Amino acid sequence: MKHIAPLSGALALIGGLLFAPASPPVSAQGQAVAPVVNVTRLDYGLRARALADGVYVVAGANADFSVANGCNIINTGFITTGAGVLVINTGTSRLYGEQLRALIARTTHEPVVQVLHLNLHPDYFLGNQAFADVPIVATAATRAGMQREAKSYEDNLYRLCGDWMKGTEARLPTQTIGAGPLRIGQREFELREYNGHTASDLVLIDKASGVAFVGGLVFADRVPTTPHADPSAWLRTLDALAGLKLGTVVPSHGPVHEGQRGLQQTRDFLQWLDGSFTRWAAQGWEMNEVLRAKPPEPFARWAAWPAEYTRNVAHLYARYERAALQRGKPP
Repeated sequence: MKHIAPLSGALALIGGLLFAPASPPVSAQGQAVAPVVNVTRLDYGLRARALADGVYVVAGANADFSVANGCNIINTGFITTGAGVLVINTGTSRLYGEQLRALIARTTHEPVVQVLHLNLHPDYFLGNQAFADVPIVATAATRAGMQREAKSYEDNLYRLCGDWMKGTEARLPTQTIGAGPLRIGQREFELREYNGHTASDLVLIDKASGVAFVGGLVFADRVPTTPHADPSAWLRTLDALAGLKLGTVVPSHGPVHEGQRGLQQTRDFLQWLDGSFTRWAAQGWEMNEVLRAKPPEPFARWAAWPAEYTRNVAHLYARYERAALQRGKPP
């Protein structure tokens, strides 16, 4: 998609292209390296990059869902613990999950002992069939959201991704988990639960390395996705995350980075979106006018602009219009 769509196109996206792409793998030298996808063989070309001793990220393509990239749009991860491997998210399809598990087996002799999901979006859990023999955990709210959305996720991704989705059926978490300490083998983790990107967003911090898997709360060099978002709550969560002074940050979408770069980018975008939508709704702008609005210059250089902005408008703008109408009613 090269241009902002008209209103009908924006609304059509609600049922299909709701979810944003992630960034490509990054080499040890920091240079972006795209996965070597083989469409004929349905090979995602997954690679594990060590961020610290025993802590790995498996990064995806910086593009929208497409057959050409295998619809691999997420940074997943895994961590060895001495007593087995903790997997963070399982990707978009049964096939992705199988190839991720094979990659883990090539990387470490430790068995997989647990899968953790950070939120309810489809690229976080549709690879679960490959991990059916181990506990799969998420918050109660995330599990409920997955159950609610699973059929639409399957339908949308089968349409978008074709053969990459063969045999994929949603498998829900088998256990619930909440915020607090988590210990597996020799590893100690801290789990924090927030909201804003979705109703339940987990952050996993590995205490030994300081690496933080922040899920969809932080986007780096790309437009945030908003199908289940509450921008005001999300901004409050970003303030809380800033206070943690995280070191190595693994967003689900966007390059791994140090410190608060991605957090600040996400905050800047949400503040602009929330303020602009509030003002434009009060001024009576229609959705087509909002779609044509010129963004601050940095945003237009990020991955998924303007397609993801079109979705932002489709997901959120009617909410701002309703709020403006409510404020305009006489007491």
